[in-house]
Amino acid sequence: MARPGASRAGGPRYSEAMNVFSDRRARLAQALRAAGGGIAVIPTAPARQRNSDNDHPYRHDSSFHYLTGFDEPNAWLVLAPSGESTLLCREKDPAHEIWDGVRLGPAAAPAALGVSDACDVATLDSVMPELLAGHGAVWFPFGVHAALATQVDGWLATLRARSRRGVQAPANQRDLGPLLAEMRLRKGAEELALMRHAAGISAGAHARAMRFCGARFRAAPQGSVREYEIEAELLHEFRRHGAQSPAYPSIVAAGANACILHYAAGNTELRAGELCLIDAGCELDGYASDITRSFPADGRFTPAQRELYDIVLAAQDAAAAATRPGARQREAHHAAVRVLAQGMLDTGLLDSKSVGNVDAVIESAAYRQFYMHGTGHWLGRDVHDVGEYLSLGEAPTDQPDGLGNQVLMPPSRQLEPGMVVTLEPGIYVRPAPGVPERYWNIGIRIEDDAVVTETGCELISRGVPVAATEIERLMREGSR
Repeated sequence: MARPGASRAGGPRYSEAMNVFSDRRARLAQALRAAGGGIAVIPTAPARQRNSDNDHPYRHDSSFHYLTGFDEPNAWLVLAPSGESTLLCREKDPAHEIWDGVRLGPAAAPAALGVSDACDVATLDSVMPELLAGHGAVWFPFGVHAALATQVDGWLATLRARSRRGVQAPANQRDLGPLLAEMRLRKGAEELALMRHAAGISAGAHARAMRFCGARFRAAPQGSVREYEIEAELLHEFRRHGAQSPAYPSIVAAGANACILHYAAGNTELRAGELCLIDAGCELDGYASDITRSFPADGRFTPAQRELYDIVLAAQDAAAAATRPGARQREAHHAAVRVLAQGMLDTGLLDSKSVGNVDAVIESAAYRQFYMHGTGHWLGRDVHDVGEYLSLGEAPTDQPDGLGNQVLMPPSRQLEPGMVVTLEPGIYVRPAPGVPERYWNIGIRIEDDAVVTETGCELISRGVPVAATEIERLMREGSR
């Protein structure tokens, strides 16, 4: 059988975006020069066997694709500080292409991708020492690709064996990860356009899932629907609009399962009176989206569900207001926590006689009984995208770690236009002594994707309703 992900007949078309990738390589070369020089080596991800004669659907390495736009397996990019670039890729092979799809091949790569040169990846171990020779350092991603460090050591050993002939081997090995992370953290216009498109597709998928549940329970008010049926609606909408895959395994959690943070969609029945939590987003042309919505199975929130839902939505509003240029990345979390903690006191989830006022709840981290994760993360080519969260150039200060302790660490970094973060507060109530029973087994999270703009942030995933009344209207009417 043909392997998943095989290229369609006629071969891939890469040249349309060549200038974008050439510009990124030029910027990385400039960063190498600014850091003292040296040559960069970036492999793509390997193909991975699923079982027997069957591979997992292929997915490229994010940084390699960011620099090349090339999505075939078994490929390498070598970038010199001068900006000269060499791609190593598979040769054309008509016999294999019948089974696995058309290959670009080294001969066509320079014109298609804008690289300076290309050669057969089968010559990797003979070509790489020649490319590394004469450079003072070799840069590659540390701790990402299995056995890469061993391969680099082997190439350097080959060069050192030639030292009597005047061949210079790089004296230093340096981590390329931080340089690439800083580049990827600030999105360009073309990246933001793709991310808005991905968010729009994912928002449509969430709306489709809500309409699906609303219709099912209108037809059979005391019926049920299984989590995997809802997941199928999401996947259908992703692929129907051209997304290649989910950006991560979709969470579809019925009832009490919503209190499990990384729950995988299973066969649990969602019943009338329960909430459904969906955390799902598509990947489009290498860029992720990440949306969470919580909605009532039968289209109407119970009073207890609505109480907690409105608290979580207010917390997200506070986080969005705190997401702006110059603000610290962590400020959105602090803003959300204050709203959530006050809500926990107001509803009796936390007893003020035991835990004190909202400031005491935050200081002791008592809120973590019901909210135990952060409010957001970087988003881009990876759903938890690369990028430093701390301002490493600033002096460490004594600050809360969110666990009720004080730690010495730098402050979180300042936000800049073009950065993309998620905003995802939640409340998860498991049965426990002293917790009002009307809230038991309610799990709520609301998550949107936020682009930092010149004046604040843009929530690019609001194509799906978020206000409780709008969700109820969508599920009741089947349309917005």
